Amino acid sequence: MTTSNLQPDYLLIVDDNATNLAVLSQALKPIGLKVRMAMEGESAIHIVQQHPPELILLDVMMPGIDGFETCARLKANPETRSIPIIFMTALSDAESKTKAFSLGAVDYITKPFNESEVLARVKVHLELRQLTQTLEQRVTERTAALSQALEDLQRSQLQLVQREKMSALGELVAGIAHEMNNPIGCIVNNVKPAQHYISDLTTVLKFYQEQCPESTEKLEETIGDLPIEFMLQDLPKILDTIQLSADRIREISISLRNFSRSDTTTKHPFNLHDGLDSTLTILGHRLKAEGSRAAIAVVKSYGNLPDVECYPGLLNQVFMNVLANSIDALETSPDPQIHIQTEVSDRQAIVRITDNGIGISQGIQSQIFDQLFTTKAVGKGTGLGLSISRQIIEEKHDGKISFVSEPGKGTEFAIALPLA
Repeated sequence: MTTSNLQPDYLLIVDDNATNLAVLSQALKPIGLKVRMAMEGESAIHIVQQHPPELILLDVMMPGIDGFETCARLKANPETRSIPIIFMTALSDAESKTKAFSLGAVDYITKPFNESEVLARVKVHLELRQLTQTLEQRVTERTAALSQALEDLQRSQLQLVQREKMSALGELVAGIAHEMNNPIGCIVNNVKPAQHYISDLTTVLKFYQEQCPESTEKLEETIGDLPIEFMLQDLPKILDTIQLSADRIREISISLRNFSRSDTTTKHPFNLHDGLDSTLTILGHRLKAEGSRAAIAVVKSYGNLPDVECYPGLLNQVFMNVLANSIDALETSPDPQIHIQTEVSDRQAIVRITDNGIGISQGIQSQIFDQLFTTKAVGKGTGLGLSISRQIIEEKHDGKISFVSEPGKGTEFAIALPLA
């Protein structure tokens, strides 16, 4: 590196002798350095604090605070600590030199000056300073690059783990739904014929009682105290209940199949209401009354949404994370409610999920979407749900997920997805 490439702002000379200042200023002109001068330590410190120089030539013996004290104060200030200081003095004893270096000086020049020596030492330390600054900048840039690479790697690992997790969950749920189909179909398909058979048998039995009274007496002896009349009235009701339960199980099976959609490589038109409804079905057991908490009321205000081009399986995952968090926030609510509202605004499909739970404290709202951040007890939360949800919405769908929360009153999450 050549001296001609050095472009420091200025070099500061501190000496109480005007002749020394003039000599040094003249000696440093050949290398094109701007020079500022001070005749005592307090002035030098003030100048440095206003605009730090590239290097300081500092006399030891001065009125007021001496060079050692001036150096100590500059090195104690984080903003001026890195400025190289070369001491200038007639003192040549080892103790003075040792003290100078212990205070942080980079060099020591004895008086009377040898101008060529001063010039050479200044050049060396200016070059060392610039090399140090270049190295620090490269280290900073490399550190930033490594930090970004680490963040990208962690994000990729997180996405991979979550993708595998959701894939395994999807396969499990789809398998359960498939296995449920046959017995559900059997029940549903046989309830109606059973109802018809029982109706026909009831008609025959009543006819037999009316037309053959003598046989009826023997029949009554055989059946004893069985409440035949009640049984004939109640059995159709039982079959109706079985029919309703079978229909409910079929709905759950359909919801399981919808929720477990694993299409994460290609976007498809998707009805967001189907995704919300299937997620609510999966979470149905958590909406029921539990302990001292009443059942959670879910209020739907669905607007007229068109199908959205998206990855349905991933969106269902987001709905699951947000709704599960809302349910968690309602543990101590006396009147727990979740309100789901959908609408179209500015060519976007908007889904708002609002609860009247405990809310999110101001101190942690900025961390809600951070990876591994959770307010839940150990073993109850991974800190990944909302972080992954933001990646899915913003990186996968070019959308936006945000929230507003008031501690003690509740939280609203808003999911905005662009329409084609």
